Amino acid sequence: MNQREDKRFRIAYYEALIGIALVLINFLWWYGFAFGLGGQSVSEYDWILGMPAWFFYSCIVGFLMMVLLVIFVVKYLLTDIPFDDEEEEYHE
Repeated sequence: MNQREDKRFRIAYYEALIGIALVLINFLWWYGFAFGLGGQSVSEYDWILGMPAWFFYSCIVGFLMMVLLVIFVVKYLLTDIPFDDEEEEYHE
């Protein structure tokens, strides 16, 4: 059985694209808040819980958002597939 006939490769490709999307979301969130709100002098920063707003939103809120996104992806989008060579029915 080659890669074109094996459904597992199609599933793995789809899940790899989901992983890349998660990385891009995380980076864009972090970069947007870190450099968007942090590009001014320190005297002009807004502070949240003793931290600069750019740090709070990029690192704290971004981390919590990514944890929730990864939980959602693992629970609803990823598929459990067998690793053996026998062709079996798997969930898609």
